[in-house]
Amino acid sequence: MKPSPRPLGEPEQNLLRLYTHCQLGMTPQKFYSKWDVSQEQIASICDRSILTVRSWFGRGQNSRSPLPIDLRHLALMDFLLEHWEDIPESLRNQLCPPER
Repeated sequence: MKPSPRPLGEPEQNLLRLYTHCQLGMTPQKFYSKWDVSQEQIASICDRSILTVRSWFGRGQNSRSPLPIDLRHLALMDFLLEHWEDIPESLRNQLCPPER
């Protein structure tokens, strides 16, 4: 028997409102200048091709802007890089289960 979905109380509703209005984002250029990463790693973080990421750093006709979801992925990765050791191991394992 499938368990019923958990109801959302007032704290959860507040969290939903906070999250949906959160403007979390970091540009690829800012992420690249802050962390010693390659454009290939940025492509992996954002689940994009290396050609797409190169277009974010390009100029002229070949340049493109990242989508809001790409900015969010980079901001979340930045947050994790900054705070990973502060997150309790049990939460880290829920967020990013260890590879087996």
